[in-house]
Amino acid sequence: MAKLAAILLAAGKSTRFKGDDKKPFATLDGRAVWLRSAELFCTRKDVVQTMIVIAPEDEELFRRRYQANLAFMNVDLCLGGAERHDSVANALARLHSEAELVAVHDTARPCVTAELIDHVVAAGGKHGAALLAVPVADTLKKVDQQLRVTATMPREGLWLAQTPQVFRRDLILKAYAERSKAVGITDDAQLVEALGHPVHVVAGSTTNLKITTHDDLLVAEAVIKGRPKPKKQGYHPFAEDAKW
Repeated sequence: MAKLAAILLAAGKSTRFKGDDKKPFATLDGRAVWLRSAELFCTRKDVVQTMIVIAPEDEELFRRRYQANLAFMNVDLCLGGAERHDSVANALARLHSEAELVAVHDTARPCVTAELIDHVVAAGGKHGAALLAVPVADTLKKVDQQLRVTATMPREGLWLAQTPQVFRRDLILKAYAERSKAVGITDDAQLVEALGHPVHVVAGSTTNLKITTHDDLLVAEAVIKGRPKPKKQGYHPFAEDAKW
């Protein structure tokens, strides 16, 4: 079993979320969004390191709310940069030496399942680079600045990228070392693609949604509540109101 490091991203500005808290810190069925993502990785037997990357301006709030969770879950706190790829680079600089694979996951996707993570980790280990994705199902329209349709775009062969994305350690480090050559970076697979290395696609799920607005939070809560509940064995260590 390859040893895995997990980088969990929570350093975005959440400009479209428009809530009292940024979306990683919002409550989703009793627990913070980022905690729901983190627990899927820190409980895995193959994970040797879990890092949560936050914006520097959130550090005081984050430590005040979640320091006990960090300690209990053995999660390292890392400060992010100006852009997404800067945040990932900061985390990569702190990788433990034993990590053979690296998973990068947006904490705003708290509905990913352990089974999907298993599949993409296996594919990442086999192919060197893999991501979850779903095929585009809706009709695509190209629209101008006056909100008029200018073209209907073919959707054949188009997929919507999700996270986690999993990479062989040396490959993602090389991709980030050469990231200045890439333009308009939106995910980590794009940097690996720029190296000329193929990225393997693993079928994801529409329930692995990304929380962007409060409406998405409501949908995510419906997804979480609709899943079978695990049997409780004592107090849940990831609960928001855990007593330490």
